[in-house]
Amino acid sequence: MSERALYGFVAEFLAPGPLIVAVRAARTAHYQRMDAYTPYPVEGLAEALGMRFTGVPFTTLLCGIGGGSLAYAMQLYSAAVDYPINIGGRPLHSWPAFVPITFELTVLAAALGAALSMLILNGLPSPHHPIFETPFFWERNASRFYLCIEAGDREFHAVATRVFLEEQHPEHVWEVWK
Repeated sequence: MSERALYGFVAEFLAPGPLIVAVRAARTAHYQRMDAYTPYPVEGLAEALGMRFTGVPFTTLLCGIGGGSLAYAMQLYSAAVDYPINIGGRPLHSWPAFVPITFELTVLAAALGAALSMLILNGLPSPHHPIFETPFFWERNASRFYLCIEAGDREFHAVATRVFLEEQHPEHVWEVWK
């Protein structure tokens, strides 16, 4: 039989203000591996958690440029190299005719690149997360705010972290097991 390992501690707050104060205090205490769970977006929470640049915008730009370049090159090759047809003296490289398809494939490649990079960089799909196994999360997540400090953090010590979270005046501090 395998032993359950501690994933971390979760502090439950009734309002977003105390949650942000607790997150800032945790950052000041040098905790790095933590996450917040809220029923709606809370302004300033991402900055308080120390969220960084994700790379999704850059990946979106590269995919858009690649999709547009591929579309333009494909049309140029088919119209001017592979199957040139001179109709009424028009040039074989007629770029205005290539613009609509180039634009459409730029948008398509950028959208697919954004969606895929968002999924990959966020570690999704994640069919299981330890916090989903806790009964309090599903019963109260529509109206409560949670701060989870993970056991994998360098500063994490079971007793000290629990005391730290209790000093933030939450409603409850819960243990989350893997």
